[in-house]
Amino acid sequence: MKKKKLRLKKKVKRFLIIFLIIVSLFIVVLNLPKHKETKKKVNKVVKKITKKKKTIKDKLQDQCQNINYCDQDKIDRYLNYYKDNNNLSYEDIFTRVNLNLDYEYYTHTSKADRLNKTDILVNKYLYLDEDYIPDNLETIPEEYARSGMKLVNVAKDAYVEMSRAARKEDLKIIAMSSYRSYKYQVNLYNKYKDSDGEEAADTYSARPGFSEHQTGLCIDVYDGKLNYTNFEKSKSFNWMQENAYKYGFILRFPKGKEDITGYQYESWHYRYVGKEIAEYIHENDITFDEYYVRKIANRD
Repeated sequence: MKKKKLRLKKKVKRFLIIFLIIVSLFIVVLNLPKHKETKKKVNKVVKKITKKKKTIKDKLQDQCQNINYCDQDKIDRYLNYYKDNNNLSYEDIFTRVNLNLDYEYYTHTSKADRLNKTDILVNKYLYLDEDYIPDNLETIPEEYARSGMKLVNVAKDAYVEMSRAARKEDLKIIAMSSYRSYKYQVNLYNKYKDSDGEEAADTYSARPGFSEHQTGLCIDVYDGKLNYTNFEKSKSFNWMQENAYKYGFILRFPKGKEDITGYQYESWHYRYVGKEIAEYIHENDITFDEYYVRKIANRD
């Protein structure tokens, strides 16, 4: 009897184990579709996240192929700059990174090219050597400038023509600063730095070698009455706004473009770039920095 009871117990135990296994498998089978659906949903979310990250880079790469001044080797820099400036157009992203604006001022600098050309760019990333003196410097007639002011001859001739045209309308445009040597800029910058501190000085004065004045292509002007810092308040300024580009000059550091030029707005600072470039900049409301990247930098 005991043996029979023991066998029965074993059979019941086996039956229960098999039953539990079958029930467990049944539950798994019933829930399998749900697990699959959940897995599908998770995969979709993962794909969306992954796709979103790739899409930004992919779009940059696609746009880069359509814009001749975009550099595929800078895609990662474009992407990093875009993350903090996604309000900008792709064109602006490419332009600003190409200008090195994703770096601190006066870092990642290089020597300016196109020396002795009217479309040379000098800024906080492009510098001139200490011994650079532009060719063909000529003195501006004192009728239109303070004594001893000089510009490269083509810029000087254009400036005189512009000043004469203003005189015909009873307006004066007088150059109070023009070509500056490297040594002159050393003394001037150090004066401002000692007075206002380096951080403040950098907003309105170029460090030696990084000044456009050394190119012999730019001038600071006033109307003969108001201080040059108040040039914006003069009738001569209004005339320059409407006519300077016709003679090949542009307002070099315009209002609202400080984050591109690296300098505060200067109503008195004009740069000669030639009539064709000046007209394009005037009509498209861009800076010379932007024009340089888009039209000149990759030109043979």
